[in-house]
Amino acid sequence: MTFTVAALYKFVPLPAFESIQSTLQEVCDRASVMGTILLADEGINGTIAGPDESIRDVLAQISQHPDIGPVEAKFSYTDEQPFLRMKVRLKKEIVALGAGRVDPNEQVGTYIEPEDWNDLIARDDIILIDTRNDYEVAIGTFENAIDPKTTSFREFPAYVEKLKQNLPDEEKPKIAMFCTGGIRCEKASSYMLREGFDEVYHLKGGILKYLEKVPEAETRWNGDCFVFDNRVSVRHGLEVGDYDMCHACRMPISESEKQSPDYRPGISCPHCIGTRSDADIARFEERQKQMELARQRGEAHIGAAARKEKA
Repeated sequence: MTFTVAALYKFVPLPAFESIQSTLQEVCDRASVMGTILLADEGINGTIAGPDESIRDVLAQISQHPDIGPVEAKFSYTDEQPFLRMKVRLKKEIVALGAGRVDPNEQVGTYIEPEDWNDLIARDDIILIDTRNDYEVAIGTFENAIDPKTTSFREFPAYVEKLKQNLPDEEKPKIAMFCTGGIRCEKASSYMLREGFDEVYHLKGGILKYLEKVPEAETRWNGDCFVFDNRVSVRHGLEVGDYDMCHACRMPISESEKQSPDYRPGISCPHCIGTRSDADIARFEERQKQMELARQRGEAHIGAAARKEKA
């Protein structure tokens, strides 16, 4: 069976977002759709997976909500359900920047279509910034992109402040930025405009849309794109990538890293070896044992799909 994975978001004022939660949960449950949707007074954000007809139905019902309106989604496909549950959650922000009011509905950078992205980032007068977290950048990014080395999106404002301090007073460089699906860039571009940058561009639809639209023969992308579900990463054409995930630290791990003596499935990997207490290791060992038993019985173990949410 093929599952459709839909990544969606929309910045839109939702002053009564709490009232949407239960209805949206029911809609997804009835359609046998799984994943996570976040609601806040600034909009909606989520990734869901299920049969194609069910996904289309859920998206249609979201788009018909009078406070939300039409929502675009980016689609990919997988042979396995990448989520084990459906959760509709209430948040302060649909993507947490933690820098006060930053509203892309009021001001936002210039959208660049995927087909035009290569020409933009080839320019000498552009500073190209990857707004994702360091563990995402580690497995793939665009040529010549700057890695701010953030562990969460909340650290991005500090990076922008450092960037401003290192620039001559009279210099206002042109900025191009990108992220997985476009949501972080919308907020980041709005923030940078607020901070005094005049020309800010961002990749419309994010890396996922670029990998979908731009032929691999023309790519300026290197590596895989990290995704927050059981696929772990995707490549051009949005095909499932080669990475697995360490269920101890939630870091993506390559096949070569899995050959390391530090790698014990579900217990440790080269990224987290030596950082866990004996009690943690014992707990991980028991969880891995239960996962193996569930696999032998042909069942899904809920711990196998647990994800540490990093934005």
